[in-house]
Amino acid sequence: MMNLCKEINKKIDGIIWVFASSGIILLMLAILIVWTEFVLRLVVGLFVMIVAYAFLHAAYKAWSIKKEIEKHFKF
Repeated sequence: MMNLCKEINKKIDGIIWVFASSGIILLMLAILIVWTEFVLRLVVGLFVMIVAYAFLHAAYKAWSIKKEIEKHFKF
C-alpha cells in the first residue's frame, strides 16, 4: 500500500512540474509574441497567455490535491 502511494506521489509530482514548466514557457512565448506587430499578435499573445494561465492553474490544483491526499493518508 505504501509503495502504491509513493508511486502515485511521484506521478503527481511529475504532472505538477510539467504543467508549471509549460505555463512558464508559454508565458515567455506570449511576451515575445506581443512585442511585434501589434493587433494580430496581441490577439495571439492573449490566447497564449490564457493557455499559460490554464497550465499554471492546473499545476496549482494538482499540487493542492496532492497535499489533501497526503493530509488524508498522513504521509
